[in-house]
Amino acid sequence: MKRMVLAASAALALMATGVSVAKDAAPDAKTTEQSDKRQTVCPITGEGINTNLFVDVLGKRIFVCCKGCISPIKKDPAKYISQMEKEGVTLDKAPVAAPAKSPAAK
Repeated sequence: MKRMVLAASAALALMATGVSVAKDAAPDAKTTEQSDKRQTVCPITGEGINTNLFVDVLGKRIFVCCKGCISPIKKDPAKYISQMEKEGVTLDKAPVAAPAKSPAAK
């Protein structure tokens, strides 16, 4: 009887240790998942995005669902960037335009 109680206690101790380790590991996995979350909804309407419609502002590319959503983002881009980053969305970087080539000096 004592052996059964001892074995059961040991099993419970091992299970409790496993649970605490799993709890510690879970936030790291969740953090990684959130930091890789791509934009899938328009920040104005909450509708699905059209990957052919976007606004490049403050070094970020924000996709929208329709042309009507471009103007509000241009008016206050920081508001929408902040909103999406709080939701864990990783925005694409806006491409940097190549500098204009000047004519060669003769």
